Amino acid sequence: MSTLKDRLTADMRSALKARDELTTSTLRLALAAVGTAEVAGKAKRELTDDEVLAVLTKEAKKRREAATAFADAGRAEQAAKEAAEGEVLDRYLPKQLTDAELTELVSGALAAGDFTGKAQMGPAMKAAQAAVAGQAEGGRVAAEVRRQLGL
Repeated sequence: MSTLKDRLTADMRSALKARDELTTSTLRLALAAVGTAEVAGKAKRELTDDEVLAVLTKEAKKRREAATAFADAGRAEQAAKEAAEGEVLDRYLPKQLTDAELTELVSGALAAGDFTGKAQMGPAMKAAQAAVAGQAEGGRVAAEVRRQLGL
């Protein structure tokens, strides 16, 4: 079993004993998503920490998008709940890059690959994503690559 999954399970049990309903329910949902990812495909397998991290990132993004949608619909209570769940999941994610750090990493990746123009957007994104290594959302990375390529 991966260490991140073990940590999620242990934290969920601690939250259950402490009667922390928000953390308990959020971690249960996260562990269910990890379990679903483990049985996806032809055979059940244990996920690596990186794969568990990818699942948690996806779940946190879902919470942020749901919070925005609920807030736009005037459902402040539900939006606050989704935002709180996102904050619980953020405890397990790597620290996100600031805009300045993202700009620096992307410019380094683009300079190393000598990428210019729209035709090289795909390879440039691949290099930038590798440089960022999960510390920023794909949308932010894509926007920065477009900006630096002048698109």
